[in-house]
Amino acid sequence: MIHNNNFLSLVEEYRPLIKEVDVEYVKTKLDNKEDFTLIDVREDHEWNRGHIPTAIHMARGIIEINIEKIIPQKDTHIVLYCGGGFRSVLSAYNLQKMGYNNVVSMDGGISTWINFGYNITL
Repeated sequence: MIHNNNFLSLVEEYRPLIKEVDVEYVKTKLDNKEDFTLIDVREDHEWNRGHIPTAIHMARGIIEINIEKIIPQKDTHIVLYCGGGFRSVLSAYNLQKMGYNNVVSMDGGISTWINFGYNITL
């Protein structure tokens, strides 16, 4: 997907202010059954086409509204992902502003996950 320059500028402004992890980090955590919450911030139609196993869905448009109901503990380790790793940067930044202190964005998003040959589920 080609993104507009203003959107990319916004993402690049916030990227240094959040922590990012790669897909191998997430895959290892899943394989080792480590305790963390994986959140897909894509839109409903994207989620319905497939998502990473064990992920929960909170679209970018509602994550800030619903996060405290689903994850009230602000120190919970949260990994966010989207299609390419852009929207998850913005979501990670917002969650940090809301007091979540252990939130990261998965660089490359589900597209990189799929390119590595990792499984998705419907």
